[in-house]
Amino acid sequence: MSQNDRAAIGFEEGRTTTAEWFDELTRRRVTGPVSTQHRVLDRSLAAETLAVHAGSYEDPVTGSVGTPIFQTTTFLLDDASYGAFSDGSLRDVPIYTRYGNPSQWSVQEKIAALEGAESAVVTSSGMSAIASTVYALTNRGSHIVSAYDVYGGTYNLLRDDMPSAGREVTFVDANDPQAVKSAIRPETQLLLFETLTNPLLKAPALGAISRIASEAGALLVVDNTFLTPVNMRPLDIGADIVVHSATKYLAGHSDVTAGAVVGRRKFLDRVWAQTLRFGGSLDPLSCFLLERGLKTLPLRIKTQNNNARRISEYLRTHDAVTAVYHPDLGGARYAAMESENYRGFGGMVSFEVKGGDAAALAFMERLTLPYVATSLGGVESLVSMPGNTSHSSLTEKQKALIGINPGLVRYSVGIEDVGDLIDDLRNALPPRCEESD
Repeated sequence: MSQNDRAAIGFEEGRTTTAEWFDELTRRRVTGPVSTQHRVLDRSLAAETLAVHAGSYEDPVTGSVGTPIFQTTTFLLDDASYGAFSDGSLRDVPIYTRYGNPSQWSVQEKIAALEGAESAVVTSSGMSAIASTVYALTNRGSHIVSAYDVYGGTYNLLRDDMPSAGREVTFVDANDPQAVKSAIRPETQLLLFETLTNPLLKAPALGAISRIASEAGALLVVDNTFLTPVNMRPLDIGADIVVHSATKYLAGHSDVTAGAVVGRRKFLDRVWAQTLRFGGSLDPLSCFLLERGLKTLPLRIKTQNNNARRISEYLRTHDAVTAVYHPDLGGARYAAMESENYRGFGGMVSFEVKGGDAAALAFMERLTLPYVATSLGGVESLVSMPGNTSHSSLTEKQKALIGINPGLVRYSVGIEDVGDLIDDLRNALPPRCEESD
């Protein structure tokens, strides 16, 4: 392909003659990166429309409706490539797949559109997304505030790696905005919280937390894995950056491992550069799988929202279940929840089985539809016990502090018929008292 041919299909679209190096937050930027062949849609369109069309690569040669898989490690060098090296616009020109690839641009544009953002970066895992973001947006000598019950991988990164990297971390109760505010220091650069916590589905007051971050001159990073942009768009309520384990709901089919970071282009350029240094780029085939999964995200999430609500309501009435954790049930646990920011609560339900861990294990063995497996967010239902999987590294004291009690089960509800799932639960739980009389 000649240089003129490449320009004609938009591979120089992101370059500007006035660009400065990508890590300069004052440089002039365009959204994206995208080429003229990538569909860029108005962010105000419905999620169902954006999920199908945003970011799709419309191939000018074949007319392919689906985005092609650009399964290549490198691209021909030309004047645009050399210019990108000299002016720091490597993100916007296809040179080497680790730097950027049209397959990456397609799925990044789709995720950015769904979150209402300027730009996105896809990475090789959710932890790659989180680690790249934290390192890119903080400096040695800085301070980070997060929750003591964030996802275990995030907690371990903050607790074990940040001190040796010269960053201090304070862990607080995410549901207590005053505790968050009290933890702020002059050197605080970053606050990191989740839209819903794992596994107890606490719903932090992110609007209040965003105001605290803004007053402190710090950035707010929100992990939106559990809710997805279908149920909440954290950027709309003051977050600066959104991260996802795209392995979960975004991909939705338990067949790809990926992460995503979303936000303003000036921040995402720094995260992209950090991802390159960590080696966390996402390969073209995984980009294809992730983009394909995203096309049905709103449909899947609506079904999972409803299924989880119905299941939580059923479990609340069962006398073999001592506690159920789900925001739709309300109660004192969610009294401070900013309900106006939520359009649904996803497919997660956690509950405690009477009789402790042994009874919970026996219950899971009797289930016939969900798979007993870790992870979440797929079309199939999964069930596990946090105490012996995701949170097994915690001491009993730490588990008690978070609220992980004996017998706690985490149920990731899929898109199966909810009546079948409830019947399966009924058969696996011990009989109700009235049923055994």
